[in-house]
Amino acid sequence: MRAFNFSAGPAALPIEVLQQAASEMLDWHGTGMSVMEMSHRGREYQSIHEAALADLRELLAVPDNYKILFMQGGGQGQNAFIPLNLLGTRTEADYVVTGVWSQKSQQEAQRYCRTHIAATTEQRGFTSLPAFSEWQLSDNPAYVHVCSNETINGVEFFDLPQLDVPLVVDASSHLLSRPVDLTKYGVLYACAQKNFGIAGLTLAIVREDLLEHALPICPSVFTWKTIAQNNSIYHTPPTYAIYLAGLVFKWLKQQGGLTALEVRNLEKANLLYDTIDASDFYINHVETSARSRMNVPFHLVDEARTEDFLRGARERNLLQLKGHSSVGGMRASLYNAVPLVAVQALVDYMQEFERARV
Repeated sequence: MRAFNFSAGPAALPIEVLQQAASEMLDWHGTGMSVMEMSHRGREYQSIHEAALADLRELLAVPDNYKILFMQGGGQGQNAFIPLNLLGTRTEADYVVTGVWSQKSQQEAQRYCRTHIAATTEQRGFTSLPAFSEWQLSDNPAYVHVCSNETINGVEFFDLPQLDVPLVVDASSHLLSRPVDLTKYGVLYACAQKNFGIAGLTLAIVREDLLEHALPICPSVFTWKTIAQNNSIYHTPPTYAIYLAGLVFKWLKQQGGLTALEVRNLEKANLLYDTIDASDFYINHVETSARSRMNVPFHLVDEARTEDFLRGARERNLLQLKGHSSVGGMRASLYNAVPLVAVQALVDYMQEFERARV
């Protein structure tokens, strides 16, 4: 029996995707080759690549004036590629800092430009989100950067403002869990290993007019315009990771698309949050309106029992629930591939653990 995997990433994949990948491992569609062995220039891989691009464009309703880029380097790589691709003649960028990952983004950008913190919730322990009215943008930023879901701190923006400057959004932990309005964004980026694939693939969706702003020092393999002009095959792309993402995209379409998935993900999150809120034994420190649907950090009121809780969870095949080292406690990531039955099993265990100790 497979375990229920609550990892924040690399994370659970749909069982159907794993089964299909396994069945095609040695021989993809009668070619006598694994996808891992194919030339990225060959027609076999080209068909995989084009299908993945088309399915993703359909799922996210990507407007025609946006380019989809398959890249490498992870979300942290994009933290450097963003200023290198967007500064143009400007020297400052604005950052909204709401947790560990947006803080890392701002710190990396300081290597290439001045950064202005337009809003932060650090003084509140990153347990809430700043209202848009609190954002204090600088006079002439090249862009404004936001992390729309903080994987470690468990806060999520469900709406973002329309700005006069490009809005750059790190959507790594929630992308494809619900519909998004890409017309508000100049750039959206995400690493695959949270919600739509495996480590090694990074997605950037860039509005076409922003492809002209790269600094001359930006390496060619990380220049968005170069990647766009070559349909994400300027050099050897992460072919197997793209293949697996393509299988996930098809699986998402079979589930009814992002609107249907949002309903399912909301049901899972509500079940877990309601269990926490109904108990004096567990606590979630995040302000209710800011709670992430994807990443749910929680603690025992008596922290001394944390290891006992995690040990019992592992015995029940409820895996990777340990919270990030910077915040402690527990964390359950409820990505698309985590079924409702897994969350129900976790809730049942939480209630059982509490009853045995009160």
